[in-house]
Amino acid sequence: MPKDFIGKIWLKQKNKIVLTLILLVILDILVFWQIKNLVSLNKPLEIYFLKVGQGDSELIKLSGKVKILIDGGPANNQILENLNQILSPFDRYLDLVILSHPQSDHFGGLIEVFKRYRVGAFIYNGRDNPIPAFKEFKKVIAENKIQTIVLIGGDRIRYQDNQFNFLLPDLSLLQEKELNDTTLVGELKNSNFKALFTGDISSKIEKKLVTFYHSTIDVLKVSHHGSKFSSSPEFLNALRPKVAVIEVGKNSYGHPTKDVLERLKAVGAKILRTDEEGLVKLLIDGQKIRIFQNF
Repeated sequence: MPKDFIGKIWLKQKNKIVLTLILLVILDILVFWQIKNLVSLNKPLEIYFLKVGQGDSELIKLSGKVKILIDGGPANNQILENLNQILSPFDRYLDLVILSHPQSDHFGGLIEVFKRYRVGAFIYNGRDNPIPAFKEFKKVIAENKIQTIVLIGGDRIRYQDNQFNFLLPDLSLLQEKELNDTTLVGELKNSNFKALFTGDISSKIEKKLVTFYHSTIDVLKVSHHGSKFSSSPEFLNALRPKVAVIEVGKNSYGHPTKDVLERLKAVGAKILRTDEEGLVKLLIDGQKIRIFQNF
């Protein structure tokens, strides 16, 4: 048999072997990604209550993938320290940033976040604040070309088994003089779990909320840092949260007030405070809630 013919046969066989190996590698990669995605789908829900001083900020991680930041606390850079602690140094992307209402202890820290992180979209209720700091806030959003979406009560976001329902404000509440009462109140829920993010709503808005929201919940972000003008007995008795998180720092308002702490205890809620526990992480796996403090 001629040598050049043998060489051609070997070359064909070699090519088949190489092609087979390439196909096997591709198949391995596809299987790896399928397994990775399956594992990701089964990852527990994570909710972080950030230690930002006298202000609010929460980070939600859905299935270990989608990251939703609610509020950013005041302009003291503490939110950046918290995010550095939670996220990988190579992870500089937030899918959604939601502002509950335009007060400085909620939007101040977001200015630096927008400068340092890529953001998929910014969501707020459309209500502005005439103060210079909020004008700077809107300017940074525009400069970084961040898509802005206005949502109010009745709107919702869905990802896999998780749904984020905006309950308030309605159009009439958006006209309230008191910015606290324009808060974008949100319910995060899946088939096993419910959490309520109340921003700074007063007892007047709580009363309106329970006229149509008839559900007990697992986790409550306590309104207005534990102010005596929120967390009414009627509201807490209707919700009966298992866990209540108060985001608070050093302040001259007496937050959280003794009355609110007593009301939370009366409904059997486990109370967590960011001024005492520091950064709080809740890991929700099915119906189980695991709590990590100062981790």
